[in-house]
Amino acid sequence: MSDQQVHTERAPQLSLARVASYPRPGMAGPAAIGFTPDSRALTWLWSASGGLVRSLWRVELGSDERRVLVGPDEAPGELSREEELWRERTRTRELGVTSYSWARDAEPPVLLIPGPSLRVVVGDGEAQELAGSAGAVEPTLSPDGARISFARDGDLYVLERESGAPIRLTEEAENGLTFGQADYIAQEEFGQMRGHWWSRDSRRIALTRVDARGVPEYPIVHQGLDQPEVERHRYPFAGAANAEVRLGIVDANGGPIRWLELPDEDGYLVRVAWWPDPDRAEGRLIAQWLNREQDRLRLFAWNADGARETLIDERQQPWINVGDEARGLEDGTFLWADESTGWRHLSLRDADGSLIRQLTGGDWLVSDVIGVDEERRLAYFSATRGSALQRRIWRVSLEGGEPEALTEAGGVQGGALSRDGAWLATMGSSLERAPWIAVQPTDGDSEPRILFEQPEISPDALDLQPPELRTFRAADGAELYGALYQPPADSANGPPPLLVAVYGGPHAQTVLDAWALTVDLRAQYLAQQGYLVLKLDNRGMAGRGLEFEAQLHKRMGTIEVDDQAAAVEQLAAGGEADAARVGVYGWSYGGYMTVMSMLRRPELFRVGVAGAPVADWDGYDTGYTERYMATPQTNAEGYREASLLTHAEQLAGKLLLVHGGIDENVHFRHTARLITALTGAGRDYDLLLFPQERHMPRDAAGLEYQERKLVEYFDLHLRRGS
Repeated sequence: MSDQQVHTERAPQLSLARVASYPRPGMAGPAAIGFTPDSRALTWLWSASGGLVRSLWRVELGSDERRVLVGPDEAPGELSREEELWRERTRTRELGVTSYSWARDAEPPVLLIPGPSLRVVVGDGEAQELAGSAGAVEPTLSPDGARISFARDGDLYVLERESGAPIRLTEEAENGLTFGQADYIAQEEFGQMRGHWWSRDSRRIALTRVDARGVPEYPIVHQGLDQPEVERHRYPFAGAANAEVRLGIVDANGGPIRWLELPDEDGYLVRVAWWPDPDRAEGRLIAQWLNREQDRLRLFAWNADGARETLIDERQQPWINVGDEARGLEDGTFLWADESTGWRHLSLRDADGSLIRQLTGGDWLVSDVIGVDEERRLAYFSATRGSALQRRIWRVSLEGGEPEALTEAGGVQGGALSRDGAWLATMGSSLERAPWIAVQPTDGDSEPRILFEQPEISPDALDLQPPELRTFRAADGAELYGALYQPPADSANGPPPLLVAVYGGPHAQTVLDAWALTVDLRAQYLAQQGYLVLKLDNRGMAGRGLEFEAQLHKRMGTIEVDDQAAAVEQLAAGGEADAARVGVYGWSYGGYMTVMSMLRRPELFRVGVAGAPVADWDGYDTGYTERYMATPQTNAEGYREASLLTHAEQLAGKLLLVHGGIDENVHFRHTARLITALTGAGRDYDLLLFPQERHMPRDAAGLEYQERKLVEYFDLHLRRGS
């Protein structure tokens, strides 16, 4: 029986239309889960129909009564350019209500829902649209709920909630100069999505001034429209100029801005907040400043007179990962996290930054701080303790002692803590169990109560086989974790062809005991078609500590390829895969890894489908690239070796390049440069271009077309060996 006959007779349970559709099975559960300010209810975003268009729901803790606060689900019209780009920065595919926030101290409670125009809910009232708020960017409620701040056309405004009269706080914005908005690098590379922050007494606002006029504009042409449009982005390329960022304070009623002292050096303002201060109602303004080399992080605070104090001055090689664990406490102390031991751990600091005590430690890392119960002196967090493939919820006393596990081992779990510290909401999933939500009292007097689960959605019900988690060894013996999607048994035809589904880049972990791995429908479809599919977290990826991640420092595209190749060779040596029929696919860093694997190991990786690959790191942004590669000026040889262009002549297999024409993250220029290099080297390639797609493809027809072309490409060039 031929391979083609086997392929034909194995009718897969999945269709390509289903593979291309979102949300994935079981992944449409509630999101953005939090507690109301009075700790009496949970709120979450959810589509009751199981689609992408979500509403905001309220779930009473006492009765489990549920109702829609803002909805019903209605798909919005055409999105503004600002909304499109925000959705790219936040990797948001959902529609409808995509975010919400509460005023911290308002009575009655005030809820803000962003959108084309802002809406607020006061108390138990209905959502009301705010006049004068059209086009608002980064809207933020004042703590007392009386006003909303936002940026528009580059300037900062404050809107009185009851009167609807906006006050313009800045009037100097121009092309490349904005106020109260986060810059591109802050959003894309440091997760800092905001550019202004209310003081705790609702009287003043800290704001950024972002001057990107020294960053050249990069044009992105919409070639797929009936009437072409041109977007112009201030995109800072590695080794070139960054935007200049200042931090100031302005009265919420208007007036002059007091600009604060920041280091006289190139760097990044990565976090800003107003922390509690026992002596000042407005709180204490703090900021984290990261130097451009990203090996020195300083935590600054400013007193009432604007004098700056350095609370933390952290230096670390080869780089510092910026996190969100820091918390200011009411007594003036604060929670801090660093990787000084090689693993991210928590400490309690005095108001001046001095160490009071270390709270966690060991060869595992804190992945998220869920909350702090200041009255009971307890910090809640999730961590890899027990297994790097899982996340479990723990708490530790601020007075010291051993952390206490609050959830059973297994799966990936996150949580939310009520403001009064009395309730813990837990969210989790595993390879065998679709996402679920539970709530429990933190006093331990009763068992967790399930608020959301999906028993009707299981691997068996979906005719899916969860991937097998497997351990591999790098060439030097380092332990690597992988996941295998097994094809149907076919001993008559020998080992199956192997496809490597690769990402490979830092700040990401793809192999986890999580439902998302089970419902990777592309991998499942390919397995049903007769391919063995491998996912491997190579060195350089996250979740295993700084030493594991830092292996790619100044040499991207080397250690990652070596580790992927080692796993492939082990599968082939064990008779589980056909070493003569190995393919690879991935997107973004995974697209880069796809091509680099084929260039560095052409005898092993025969066929590849590369989406939005970075062709040369000199064409990617400063904040990401320089963290791992330094600058092109100081690491010229590293950049040369990490460039796909350098090795283009080594291509021997079949390569399909896929890219969106208006990708503002990894510009289409990367694929264009790679095509030029391949053509110059006399190497064949194939191209699939989507003119109106950005970095995250969204068009349903285009997604299905892409999946079909990927499968056809591997079937043609790998399965049949042509």
